[in-house]
Amino acid sequence: MNAETEWVYRVFEPHGSEGWRPYGSDPGRWQGAITASDSAEGAKYAIGRIIGDLMTEWERAGLHHAMHVRVFLWHDEAGDMKEADFIVEVRPRADLHAA
Repeated sequence: MNAETEWVYRVFEPHGSEGWRPYGSDPGRWQGAITASDSAEGAKYAIGRIIGDLMTEWERAGLHHAMHVRVFLWHDEAGDMKEADFIVEVRPRADLHAA
């Protein structure tokens, strides 16, 4: 039996020597929870949805707005960045707008 769980996520952007800060002008938009199976496949599903949302946002605003981000994913509840169950780094190509 494959139970469902909440995969809690937050998206961060680089902030110079200070490390990472919440992504975007509306950080609340890029944090939340996705219900999916309590497995690695469920985590992949959640990360795929988040990255898909990011790509949609960047395409809507113009691909030149795509930027380097990290997606942090925790099982059940958010914690410290170092304790994330999954971290996915997205680094769009510098020439993405030319594609």
